[in-house]
Amino acid sequence: MNDQRPITIVIAIVLVGVVLLTKLFLIQVADDSFLKRAERNAIQRVVDHPYRGLVNDRNGNIMVYNNPIFDLMIIPKEFSVRDTSRFCEIFQISKEELIEGYTAARKYSSVKPSPLIKQISTSEFAKIQDYLIDYPGLFVMTRAVRSYPQPSAANALGYIGEISATQLERDTLKYYRQGDYVGLSGIEGFYEKELRGKKGVKYKMVNVRGIDKGSFKGGELDTASIAGHNLTSTIDIELQKYGEMLMEGKRGSVVAIEPKTGEILSMISAPSYDPNVLTGSKFGTNYLLLNRDESRPLFNRPIMAMYPPGSIFKIVQSLVGLQMGVLTPNTTYACNRSLVACHNHSSPVNLFGAIRNSCNPYYHQAYRAMINREVSSSTFKDTEIGLNAWREYVLKFGLGGPLGIDMYNEKGGSIPSSTLYDRVYGPGRWKYSTIYSLSIGQGEMLVTPLQMANLAAIFANKGYYYVPHLIKAIDGDSRRIPEKYRTKVEVGVDAHHFDMVQDAMEQAIFGTAARAAIKDIAIAGKTGTAQNPQGEDHSVFIAFAPKEDPKIAIAVYVENAGWGGRAAASTASLMIEKYLRGEITRPSLEEYVLAGKFM
Repeated sequence: MNDQRPITIVIAIVLVGVVLLTKLFLIQVADDSFLKRAERNAIQRVVDHPYRGLVNDRNGNIMVYNNPIFDLMIIPKEFSVRDTSRFCEIFQISKEELIEGYTAARKYSSVKPSPLIKQISTSEFAKIQDYLIDYPGLFVMTRAVRSYPQPSAANALGYIGEISATQLERDTLKYYRQGDYVGLSGIEGFYEKELRGKKGVKYKMVNVRGIDKGSFKGGELDTASIAGHNLTSTIDIELQKYGEMLMEGKRGSVVAIEPKTGEILSMISAPSYDPNVLTGSKFGTNYLLLNRDESRPLFNRPIMAMYPPGSIFKIVQSLVGLQMGVLTPNTTYACNRSLVACHNHSSPVNLFGAIRNSCNPYYHQAYRAMINREVSSSTFKDTEIGLNAWREYVLKFGLGGPLGIDMYNEKGGSIPSSTLYDRVYGPGRWKYSTIYSLSIGQGEMLVTPLQMANLAAIFANKGYYYVPHLIKAIDGDSRRIPEKYRTKVEVGVDAHHFDMVQDAMEQAIFGTAARAAIKDIAIAGKTGTAQNPQGEDHSVFIAFAPKEDPKIAIAVYVENAGWGGRAAASTASLMIEKYLRGEITRPSLEEYVLAGKFM
């Protein structure tokens, strides 16, 4: 019985083989209908590009949507044209462009489609669609370009463009093909995977003249594209537009954050541009113009510009000193102007008075007490130890490195360590007199406007923050944003230390920042004038409001505008009122900011 089993298997295999060979003979030799059908028709694989996800502001207002465009595709092996001049006239391209496009397509593949003319508008397509039947090897692929109903938030939203060869090489999943469009900056770039959707494929039969003969196998093999996920931004578009209006004609940044969540309410980079100019067929030309503009509208100042924080940093110094136990609310120093320059105010002052009056000599002396704690008998070694210990406290405030916003290319600023000074001066050859400018936020210290707005949120929250971010929900679900944007970050300073600091910041509004005061809204803020070796100083201001239940924290940098109590404080105050009240009750202050005559 066991001897017969192999024979049975062999017989079965032979019978299957005979059946298959007979079928092939009937198809390929006896019946030529299959061959004739193949000769009459070609199967064309057409990629169905999905619509990118939409972007709405925090209140449901549309910020980014899609407009259909068309790419004229060419299959070089099938393409033929008898009258080149007529072809170029119909499709509005030069003979050189036709030759160049055909050559590039053939170099890529003679049998696969490549774009010949990209981003044809709906009106332009209407003029050429009836002529496509005359040119085999040509067909149209529908795509979409981004459109912006409000010409705002360009640097935050970013733009899309054709994928580069380098990006194609990095695409290990092989999702993209030559000619595809991807997010290149801003939200479009960071959330590319969420926005792009999923491609579909359609198989069509066309005859030798390129005429569509219907779906192959009735569409049995087709797959539908799936649109990208819709994003809800944290931005309030009305506040964003208002801030951009205030910053028109100026250079600088405005960043406003909801303290309790880290959601960015507005992120203004000035000067900016209309995001609609970086869409459609004019993308390349307009990008070059923007890139060559000396005012650098493509430079995203809120996350890329780095400045000395100036006097704003005195609040950080106060909290670090309190946490270290070096300072108390009653610690008093004289306003000794032989140490460092200062403006007129009473002397001596305690910590409250130092914050209120922004006393430079106070922080010169307080910082020295933090650095030189007589840990070593060598003043050089003692300063090195003190600086590194102090730096660890400061880094916890989100300074000295990128915060991790949902955008690429964020800069981290600089909080100098002993390594930097060893490299510049040599080990053991620098002491407190070398670094004292750090006491008032100058010297080698650099921060970004985003980091300063985050500081304002920390002061508002009494010691914690959420990493600032631009997207609050994906398809309406807030749990789908990255977890780090939902995780509280403690800065390591006891909450009770913030009480006195907040009170002093409220009083500072009536001292160095009187223009920022708003009737019936308690604001806590701090001015700064960041030194600028290349020209006029930068005007800086941070604040949060209302003081007892903060809804908005803000940082404003206006380059080359001088004292922080003028340009920056005025701009911030107007933004706060606009957000909390929805209207402006001080038209004269608005006119002052719009005029831009601060010096």
